[in-house]
Amino acid sequence: MHVTAVLSLKGGVGKTTVVLGLAGAALRAGLRTLVVDLDPQGNATTALEPEPTETTIAHAMEQPSAALLASSIGMSAWGDEVDVLVGSEDVERHNHPDPNSQRLGRLARLLAALPQDGEDATETGVAAYDLVLIDCPPSLGQLTRSALVAVDRAVLVTEPTIFAVSGVQRAFEAVQAERENNPDLQPLGVLVNKYRSRSSEHEFRVAELRELFGPLVLSGVLPDRSAVQQAQGAGVPIQRWDTPGAREIASQFDGLLGRIVRSRSGRSHRARARHAPDA
Repeated sequence: MHVTAVLSLKGGVGKTTVVLGLAGAALRAGLRTLVVDLDPQGNATTALEPEPTETTIAHAMEQPSAALLASSIGMSAWGDEVDVLVGSEDVERHNHPDPNSQRLGRLARLLAALPQDGEDATETGVAAYDLVLIDCPPSLGQLTRSALVAVDRAVLVTEPTIFAVSGVQRAFEAVQAERENNPDLQPLGVLVNKYRSRSSEHEFRVAELRELFGPLVLSGVLPDRSAVQQAQGAGVPIQRWDTPGAREIASQFDGLLGRIVRSRSGRSHRARARHAPDA
């Protein structure tokens, strides 16, 4: 099972768009996927339109257990291969600005209830997944930090603008700092979104990013295309939106998904849960 956090410490850069694009790529590749909507804005939940659930991630984070995890997961409108750990604005109550060690380990302990290594999913009432994608809020509080404790890889999303470049620098520093709690954590790469090839400002900022982060800047930038908003408005993956712009973006998400799969760590969620910060 591959578990990846998608984050940025600046809002509006398309973080949720990346989560949805990866979920669509995984759907096309036949990978059963769980989208964890950790952002209080709940945009991933809105886009995926999951079936009603008894509880949400806000409840599941309160007292992590297999039962609460199962009752907070709903099948998405995209089909039974993509599920959602349903978001809620109430999850903001878990976004403590200076969390203690017990709070930081909650998400890792919650995800430890997911079946793995051939376990029978009926034992926990939770499905087995090939891929887990965590949509983090654009802030560095308990929610984002708990995601970084629970995963091995993080995708850092940015736009090619001065403020977004500053945001991705802070996100990279956050990843490096959280390695004290999760030594296996590594940045998968910096993904440039909403790139316009005819913009000299965008060209300059991408060059600046490459100077700052070197090979961590992914070569496959995501172009600024209206197809993204059109597909989201229609409630379908970008992979099902049949336009040249959509196909161009879908190809980039295929490449990013392949990078995630190839970077798989041998460390399991239960190992992360055992070593997650606790009281």
